[in-house]
Amino acid sequence: MPHLKKGAALLAAMSVAGFTAAATIDLRVLETTDIHMHLVDYDYYGDKQSDTVGLSRVATLIKAARSEVTNSVLVDNGDLLQGNPLGDYVAKGRVLRFGETHPAYKAMNLLDYDVGNIGNHEFNYGLDFLMKSLAGANFPYVSANVYVDDGDNNPENDQPYFQPYLIKPTSLVDSDGKTQTVNIGYIGFVPPQIMTWDKDNLTGQVIAKDIIETANKYIPEMKANGADVIIAIPHSGMYNNAYEKGEEHATYHLAKVDGIDAILFGHSHLVFPGNAAFNDYEGVDAEAGTVFGVPAAMPGFWGSHLGVVDLTLEPNGDGWQVAKGTSAVRGITKREDGKTVALVDADPAINQAVSVEHQGTLEYMRRKVGETTADITSFFALVQDDPSIQIVNNAQIWYVENIVRGTSFDGLPILSAAAPFKAGGRGGPDYFTDVPKGDIALKNVSDLYIYPNDLKVVQLTGAQVVEWLERAAGQFNQIDPNSSASQALINESFPTYNFDVIDGIEYKIDVTQPLRYDAEGKVANASAHRIVDVMYDGKAIDPKQTFLVATNNYRAGGGGHFPALDGTTVVIDAPDKNRDVIANYLLTQKTINPSADNNWTFTDFGKATVSFATSPKAKGRESASMSFVNMNDAGYAIFNLK
Repeated sequence: MPHLKKGAALLAAMSVAGFTAAATIDLRVLETTDIHMHLVDYDYYGDKQSDTVGLSRVATLIKAARSEVTNSVLVDNGDLLQGNPLGDYVAKGRVLRFGETHPAYKAMNLLDYDVGNIGNHEFNYGLDFLMKSLAGANFPYVSANVYVDDGDNNPENDQPYFQPYLIKPTSLVDSDGKTQTVNIGYIGFVPPQIMTWDKDNLTGQVIAKDIIETANKYIPEMKANGADVIIAIPHSGMYNNAYEKGEEHATYHLAKVDGIDAILFGHSHLVFPGNAAFNDYEGVDAEAGTVFGVPAAMPGFWGSHLGVVDLTLEPNGDGWQVAKGTSAVRGITKREDGKTVALVDADPAINQAVSVEHQGTLEYMRRKVGETTADITSFFALVQDDPSIQIVNNAQIWYVENIVRGTSFDGLPILSAAAPFKAGGRGGPDYFTDVPKGDIALKNVSDLYIYPNDLKVVQLTGAQVVEWLERAAGQFNQIDPNSSASQALINESFPTYNFDVIDGIEYKIDVTQPLRYDAEGKVANASAHRIVDVMYDGKAIDPKQTFLVATNNYRAGGGGHFPALDGTTVVIDAPDKNRDVIANYLLTQKTINPSADNNWTFTDFGKATVSFATSPKAKGRESASMSFVNMNDAGYAIFNLK
């Protein structure tokens, strides 16, 4: 009766197949990133509560997302410990002591994180501070591409500075209600540019290697060591440019590394999925949230969103594997009828956990350092010389004039470069400097200069100064002077912190010319010259003349890919931070007139009608060369330049 045996075998096979199909596991991976010390829902610069920021807000989303599923894990992708006055207060004001728990971890320890990754800004206060801080986390950290600098120039024996990856046996409940153990692997990465951005803090102590090469080294090792699921947590953005060793934004290429099952990324402060900026990337489904088939999420910044990746696991021999996955992001606010509407309330437990440090920060930030005779805003910083930048440049020139006296640099002309850090863009229509006339407190200084950068002085020729400005002029779209149609002036993909204004010279910007430099700082149009009529001391600038230019460690060390700025042209490593320079300048001046000196302007636009977006608070403060048009759906005020 062989046919009966065959039938029995078929039934058994069907039974096994049915059992296998049923025994799946749904796993939700949640991500926070780029919190930048926005632990509470508070705007320290405006000294007011905020609906748009805060881990305490995203904590409510975390709890809701967890309640919807049986199995979930939570990761943080770094840039946690620096970014607002609370971070500076803990690091520089009251100073974190050994054995104390950093307020970031007082908050995060309440949320049961499974693992954290280290971002580039974690290094801003030095390795000692970083290690003191991490000691307060009750969850592990991973970072795979930072190694001990052993000084022997032999990469074969380099040792990881941090734990490069973690394989965590995790109890999960399958679709039959049975508890299964799944080995979840986590691996983190940081931009290797930390060695440039935080050179003074890291040189001689650590080295940073390429993200993709590091992934190719460790992912197979994680598989060999029993990882069922591998979750990559790169503190790295995503661009679809051709791969180059040392990529800052490596996520696009990381998704091609075999063995990675999900990517929880960050760094560039964007949102993915659901972002049209990624629509044309080959291999990327910007709606489904996959990159070369790998589910991926990037949840904005400052607690604006929660990243959610849902994976379905199926049996694979004596382990498990990912069968499919989807991703999404959830916001703490939404735009409705031109206004920002809060979607969640803050978790009071998070706010309470850091209440002592929060109150200390408020007292710290409210200290008076000077007085201004007029309002200081950045509403028009991208379209005309602006008082918020002027004050920074005045302070930096004042500082350098003092420190070069009696040195070999005494007598060289001094210029200063500064950019508008708060000028809308990704920060939204409320993200502008707005300091009313009257007393200036420390919170206002932080509003003018939001990063804890160190002041650096570079030595350049006149020709190199002009090329610096050419790169900065990437802030603007090319305008057709023969078209009367409305044309947007601002290139929204260009970060405003790269729009350096250089004081001490006069110049014009011709936006009817194409860009001279592309997004990577490479010459795109060798014959294009947007910077014209450059004058120093009333005469055309001498291309061969030597200048000292005050700037910050980020720019001087290569941040933003500016020509002649790669660390080699630094001649003065100042002992002070740019923000401290501004505060000391204000204390010395006591009362200031913040008027801009109008050292730069645009050339004629021809027949073009040129528009730009800015804060709705700008209405009524515009100059005679501007006219208000309307409010757009994102909450910005639209103006035309005449």
